[in-house]
Parts: sequence; structure tokens; C-alpha cells
Amino acid sequence: MIIVIIAFIIFLAIGMPVAFAIGISGFLWFLQHLDLPVTIPIQLALSQTQSFTLLAIPMFIFAGNVMNSAGVTGRLMNLASALTGHMRGGLGQVSAVLSTLMGGVSGSSIADAAMETRMLGPEMLKRGYPKGFAVAVNVWTSLITPIIPPGIAFIIYGTIGQVSVGRLFAAGIVPGLLLMVVYMIAIWAAAKRMGLQPERERRASSKEIASAFSKSIWSVIFPILLILGLRTGIFTPSEVGSFAVIYGLIVGFLIHRELNLKTLFKETLDNSIGDIGSVMYIIVMSAIFGYGLVWDRIPEVLANFLLGISSNPYVLLLMIMVFLIFAGLFIDATALILMTTAVFLPVARKIGIDPVYFGLVFILSAALGNQTPPVGASMYAGCSVLGASVEEYVKASIPFFVATIAVIALLVFFPQLVLFIPDLLFR
Repeated sequence: MIIVIIAFIIFLAIGMPVAFAIGISGFLWFLQHLDLPVTIPIQLALSQTQSFTLLAIPMFIFAGNVMNSAGVTGRLMNLASALTGHMRGGLGQVSAVLSTLMGGVSGSSIADAAMETRMLGPEMLKRGYPKGFAVAVNVWTSLITPIIPPGIAFIIYGTIGQVSVGRLFAAGIVPGLLLMVVYMIAIWAAAKRMGLQPERERRASSKEIASAFSKSIWSVIFPILLILGLRTGIFTPSEVGSFAVIYGLIVGFLIHRELNLKTLFKETLDNSIGDIGSVMYIIVMSAIFGYGLVWDRIPEVLANFLLGISSNPYVLLLMIMVFLIFAGLFIDATALILMTTAVFLPVARKIGIDPVYFGLVFILSAALGNQTPPVGASMYAGCSVLGASVEEYVKASIPFFVATIAVIALLVFFPQLVLFIPDLLFR
């Protein structure tokens, strides 16, 4: 397995796409075990596409694109502006709240970073925001999006680890709101230091807020309906994805009336196919890579190694989080979750850590890599929109990185912040 891991690192270093790096390096393991049938890698890849639970992933991606085409984003931005536009660094505050609201729509950090940078970035530059800071705000706040339900990472982790997806969705609510609050504080402090002004001259009236809320109500209640559907047993995790698509189509065609057949087929479906293809190809290739991990009993070996260092759950959890944050610098978040869930979840279970609580902290730590160089997909999406350099972005990102680490540490030492709502809803 050492050869496989070294090959994987080399492939990433030379710029090979993550999915191919995973698949080719995983196939190298089979070349070291010629006694196994050569057809196994093909069977593994095909069988990975037959998971009924994973069907929710393409459904949620499609639903997110449908909701965006249905005029949801503009309505949510108006609501976010009404709530926070009067604060110092108002457009940055709008970005934080909008990412929280978008969590119930797209569930993708990369899509949210690109969309918000494109929508808010030019106006930020007009109002005197430094280019690096404008990108950093929109990219870091996009980390909230995959944590607020429904997040695709929760489905992947829950499927691999046999953990309740409904409880995972519910577990993301409080951490997502915590991230929003700490980012808003970081934006306020930076805006005060740079002399940035609010977006609005005055606080929005109750009537304005109520109007903005009523126009976006169908988007705001969407994640609530998903969790309630799972809690009451109306939907399975796979079925709730299909419900999300139907819900988005109803909102787009009948309620907002901003979605038409031309947009649906030429834009929404086209974007969805590209997004689904990239995610599912990584998932398919991870089956080949993961087979060798299980065969060589890597999870058991790693568990014994970590337990040999310490039996303290907090120490072990912090070690795993540090590893994930470091690995996320070089590996795509989706790939990292796919490759390490089966490795670290057994360790967590062995030392008595709740798998839902572990999953939330695990996913948040892994997703951090989308915001950090050298391979951060969200970072590059934001920088490319405004033409900011990575150096400008990194300099402006320091307060947000510190704020994120503070939230992760808080969640590590106070598990009930994660488990309160799941325990309340799923007894």
C-alpha cells in the first residue's frame, strides 16, 4: 500500500486530475496482487454506481441547479441584504448570510464561492474592498454551504460509514450557524480596520425584512422540509433527493415562474451533467483505491497505532483533524472524505466517539481544503472571477482561517453543539 500512496502523491504533484490519480494509483495495488482476478477493479467501479443511497447525490446536484435557475439566489440575496446590509462591511455580511441560506439550495462550496464572487465581488471592488479581501470573504463564507443541510458530503460519509443521513443533516445546523457568526465577526473587524462602509445607510424596516422573507420563503423552508421528511420516515435519503428535484421544479415553474423549458434543458441540465460527472467519477474511482485499504487492514493498523499513542478521545480527535486539515491542502475534499472515512471512522467508534458528531467535525476539517492553497477548488473559483492572485487571497484569508479553526476546536470540546438537534429530532 505504500507504493500506492507514493504513486498517488506523485500523480497529484504533477497535476493529474484527482479522479485519475485515485483510480490509477488504486489499480497499482492490483498489479502487486496478480493472484486476484484482473476484472475486480472494473467490477468495483461498476458496483459503486449501483448504490441506491448514493443516488441522492446526482439528485441533490440537479435540484440545486434547478433552484438556482428558478430565481432562488436573487431572492435569498435580497433577504440577506435586508438582514445585514446596515452592518459595517455590509456586502461581506451579506455574503456570510447568503452562504448560510444557500446551504439549503446548492450544498456545494465551489459553486457557492463562484456564484457569490460573481454576484457580490464587482460591487465590493467599487466600494473600496481590496481585491484579495473581496475574494476571501466570498470563498471562506462558502464553507458554510456544505455544512448546512442538505450537504452532499453528509450523504457520502453516511453511506460509507453506515451512519444516519437524517441525523447528519440535523447535526450541521448549529455548526453552520456558528461559522456564519464567527465569519461575520471577522468581516466586521476587518471592515472596521480598513474603513469599509455598510451597504445600506440605515437598518431595514420590519416591513422590508418581512417582504424579503416572504419572497424567499420557499427557499428558506426547503432544508426544514427535507429534515422533517427524513425524521417522519416519509423519505429515505435517496428519495429525499428526488423530492428535492420535484420541489425545485414546482418552485421554478409554478411559484416563481422564472424557469422555462429552454433554460431547464440548455443550462440547468447541462450544468448538472458536468457537476454530477465530476463528483461521481471520483466516487467510482475511490472504490478501486479503497479495496486495497480494506484488504491490507489499514483501518485496523491505524487504529492500533493511534491508540498506542493515546487513548484520550480528545487527543485522538485533534490528531485526526490536524491530519485532515493538512491532507486537505493537497487533496480535493470529496476525494479526501471518500478515501479516509473507512480509515478513521472505525477508530472513532473504537474509542466511543459518536459517529454523527465525528462525521460533522470530520467533514468540516476535510472541506477546509477547498479554501486553502495549493489545490483549493473554491479558492481558484473565486480568484479567477475577480482576477485576484493567490498571494492577495492568502494574506486576506488569515482571519477566516483562524476563525474556522476556532469553530472546529469548539466543536471538538463541546460535542453537544453538534448533537443537540439530532438528539432532539431523532430519538
